[in-house]
Amino acid sequence: MLPAPSADALAHSQRVVDHLRSLIIEAGGWIPFSRFMEAALYAPGLGYYAAGAMKFGAAGDFVTAPEMTPLFGRTLAHAIAPVLTETHGDVLELGAGSGRLAADVLGELERLGALPARYCILEVSADLRARQQQALARALPQLVGRVQWLDALPERFTGVILGNEVLDALPVEWVHWTDNGPLARGVILEGGQFAWQDRPIADPALRARAEALDLAPGYLSEINLAADALIASLAHVLDRGLILMIDYGFTAAEYYHPQRHMGTLRAHYRHHALDDPFYLPGLCDLTAHVDFSAVARAGMAAGLVLAGYASQAGFLLNSGLTELLMQTPPTDAAAYLPQANAVQRLVSPAEMGELFKVIGLTKGSVAPLAGFARGDRQHTL
Repeated sequence: MLPAPSADALAHSQRVVDHLRSLIIEAGGWIPFSRFMEAALYAPGLGYYAAGAMKFGAAGDFVTAPEMTPLFGRTLAHAIAPVLTETHGDVLELGAGSGRLAADVLGELERLGALPARYCILEVSADLRARQQQALARALPQLVGRVQWLDALPERFTGVILGNEVLDALPVEWVHWTDNGPLARGVILEGGQFAWQDRPIADPALRARAEALDLAPGYLSEINLAADALIASLAHVLDRGLILMIDYGFTAAEYYHPQRHMGTLRAHYRHHALDDPFYLPGLCDLTAHVDFSAVARAGMAAGLVLAGYASQAGFLLNSGLTELLMQTPPTDAAAYLPQANAVQRLVSPAEMGELFKVIGLTKGSVAPLAGFARGDRQHTL
């Protein structure tokens, strides 16, 4: 039994449904799933990330690592501080969510004496931007002047570009491999309801990727061309520094394994993962796991250097997570135990430690990251 939405939430979802229906009708009766996903998540004033519903934490639809413990952001600050010092650069966070990660990273960088001149946040949601501004003003009033919100990528950037759970929220293409080759699976209206329909792939880049995968007939999965485009754009603006992406996903060999023949696309509603991406549009987050092999390939094609690829557990432990935890005395059980439990979730193979990965891509002269010193798996990509 899923939690029942309020009357206002249902009314909002109906407005999103009406918008999606109009897109399908205007397109001649069929849109690729990537268009459906983009509108369901980002349509101004309507999409999941563009409207005002609570998304993060216990009252929302999912809990991200920064919401669990400030130790996550503090550890990332230790990981990127040497790059900021070496490049004299800034931080650019993509999609800053509740603003918690920015607050934790900035606070720790201040303690380390490694504050950047600017902490830039690229946020497409006006609602989330307002929440981030309020959160940072409460947490770090002395540093608010260093934070800048951007509407688009800067023309040039030096320093660290940080993305936590960004790639999984990019619109994906949904592909069905058949006896006649791969087809694009899109959305139609059938009796006024959303339904699937396959059509020949029109985009040459998508067709080439799908044919190269050469999967068995009946296989369904995602191809994330938007992630390729984002990495290429970041490479273009980065003069010198590091792109650090953290997300759940696999290498291509794991992603397109025969046993994963129904893909990874999921809807998330009130801490429930659903297989139906048509459920309550506008009230559900839509996500797909990340193909980190494709991310690495896109980065290197754009002139970046692969600095490392590791499990989240390995990267955080290499970067000093345990040492930061031990700054809270274990004898202070009320303070220590909640943090220790959160750390366990971050690093346990049964929780986030193995499913979540960290990939680093650099440009220009950048020293090796301690986070990849042990357990670097870039050879598996």
